[in-house]
Amino acid sequence: MKELMKKRKSRGFTLVELLIVIVIIGILAGSLLLVMGSGTDKANATKIVSDMRTLKAAALMYYADNDEWPITESPLNATGQLADYLDRTPSSTVATYGILVGTPASDDVSIEASGITETGVQGRLATMAESSGLYKSDLVNTYADGDTAAYMQVSR
Repeated sequence: MKELMKKRKSRGFTLVELLIVIVIIGILAGSLLLVMGSGTDKANATKIVSDMRTLKAAALMYYADNDEWPITESPLNATGQLADYLDRTPSSTVATYGILVGTPASDDVSIEASGITETGVQGRLATMAESSGLYKSDLVNTYADGDTAAYMQVSR
């Protein structure tokens, strides 16, 4: 009788056991995907803010050397006036960057990140706006959830 029990146990897993394992793996994978999605949004928002700070520093160094603000078109390219002042070219699949020198209403200089269409990234930028210095195009109102462009003031 003991030999019969040993043979039966050594055959492998039952169908119920395999289904339970597959269901548990599916639940774990689903929860992992939810966590990874929000982490990706925060990483993209942090990259946008970091790129804007890099461009701000490069614009200030350019101004210190030349006594004028760089005149670059939007979107910013790697061969523009700031190329010598950048250690890396800001590149993001989430936003395009530009430098805005003067607006019809003022002589403000600002860094622009436009084309931010992912709602998760917009939400993360909105939570980071106050501490990061992100504004709307008027450079007065703080960036809010749902805005597709963020601005960082360089000079007034």
